[in-house]
Amino acid sequence: MFSAALALDAISLRRRRIKHSPLVAPSVHSDAQPYAGGSGPTGVLLCHGFSGSPKSMIGWAHHLEATGFRVLLPRLPGHGTTWQELNQTSWIDWYSSVDDAFAALHAQCDQVFLAGLSMGGALALRLAEQHGPQVSGLVLVNPVINISDPRMSVLPILQLAVPSLAGIVNDIEKPGQDECGYDRLPLRALYSQTFLWSDVRRNLDRVDQPLLVYRAIHDHVVDQSSVELIKAGVRSSDHSYVELHRSYHVATLDYDAEDIFDGSVAFFRRLTKEADGTAE
Repeated sequence: MFSAALALDAISLRRRRIKHSPLVAPSVHSDAQPYAGGSGPTGVLLCHGFSGSPKSMIGWAHHLEATGFRVLLPRLPGHGTTWQELNQTSWIDWYSSVDDAFAALHAQCDQVFLAGLSMGGALALRLAEQHGPQVSGLVLVNPVINISDPRMSVLPILQLAVPSLAGIVNDIEKPGQDECGYDRLPLRALYSQTFLWSDVRRNLDRVDQPLLVYRAIHDHVVDQSSVELIKAGVRSSDHSYVELHRSYHVATLDYDAEDIFDGSVAFFRRLTKEADGTAE
């Protein structure tokens, strides 16, 4: 009975993914391509945010690769193309994408770490919840698993009537930066994201891996409730929460980016040394 139930769940997931997939996919923006690099025994999976693209994480990926890590930065379905295509996808599609990438990286590496920005933080948390000790640690930047804005209460109805609203893109203090995101906020996809948040929140007590969280105090997209829920919900005994004072939401492209990159390298290296018994 258990095997049959799993098979039905898999079929149901495939049907939902097919339902949300467009017949003809728009072309992917040249700056939004996925990235894979490095050849070391330790891997890092990078997860970008909602309505953004891999461009928001590519600098981080290159930094990790240059310091000896194998990196994988997938493009989430519906991202880097058009907001209309994003509206035809769901959180199941996005999670399946990073789950597949995690499996590929895990097959190549002795250890795998996760790095997530915004909704990518929620995806990383769910991977940690689902894969347990196969995840060696997480670094989250402005993660979102909740938005306290009271206007979210009308989203279930609004998304049936209106396809999109003006979006918040390039919430970056540093001039000249572009995350290659959408200037429209696709409401059906946003509504689907709320189900991802709920699922992650319900299972936060499964997260016991080492955790490093960065939060920009001047974030104009995500309020502090997500980090507070993470603090209260996870069981990680090894945890650090760092405030960013010179960045907005897309901190990986902002003034604090190098601090995030260097901090993540130090965090991953410490945990790698602890795992192989070479830590002092």
